[in-house]
Amino acid sequence: MRNIKITYAYDGSNFYGFQRQPDKRTVQGEIERVLKIILKEDINMVTAGRTDRGVHASVQVSNFFINDNITIPLKNFQRALNKLLPNDIDIYNIEEVGLDFNSRFQAKTRAYEYIITWKKDVFSRRYKTYVNKKIDCKKFLEILKPLIGEHDFNNFRLKDENNKTSIRTIYNIETYLKDENTMGIYIEGNAFLKTQIRIIVGTALDIYFGRKPENYIRELLENPFKEYKIEIAEPSGLYLSKVEY
Repeated sequence: MRNIKITYAYDGSNFYGFQRQPDKRTVQGEIERVLKIILKEDINMVTAGRTDRGVHASVQVSNFFINDNITIPLKNFQRALNKLLPNDIDIYNIEEVGLDFNSRFQAKTRAYEYIITWKKDVFSRRYKTYVNKKIDCKKFLEILKPLIGEHDFNNFRLKDENNKTSIRTIYNIETYLKDENTMGIYIEGNAFLKTQIRIIVGTALDIYFGRKPENYIRELLENPFKEYKIEIAEPSGLYLSKVEY
């Protein structure tokens, strides 16, 4: 067998999330459909992280196995993939890796960027999340800082999450102006729970705009099994932006 690693980007606007679903258009489903056309066999991809419906990726990593007798040059393989894939997926690197490589379990860190704007723009509504007041980056970062470190993030995941443990480590959080009307939030950790980033951002927005008390994130972290009403930010502003091995 040969182990093939692909690195790619996608616009999640018109997908029902990443994971393959019957009768739904998904990122995994589209790539595996095209791989079957090229390779004449069913392919099951392993992937660094699954994204929700409407969430984008500027960097996503998957790997899959093909038979030894498939000798198509990788550049030709990449060209064929991009020719047959829809234009909201772009494979920008393909390489053969060792048989022991696993894009999910060997990823050391993953990072997401969340983009918020206070300028309403119909043309960017699928790629940024709109709020009706300007945000001070430094004040917003102070709200997020308690999340850094190893914590039980049970209050920052959906209840249908099937991971056995909700303990995760966040290594770094940054906030910055991308332009005078747009803020970026960068969050890097070892791994993330389902919808965790969107819940983090939704909670922080509630605190920033006075809908929740200033110490609310600390309270959620200190009482991981107490029931709280969670706030989920829109998917449109979220991008999987880095995977490191």
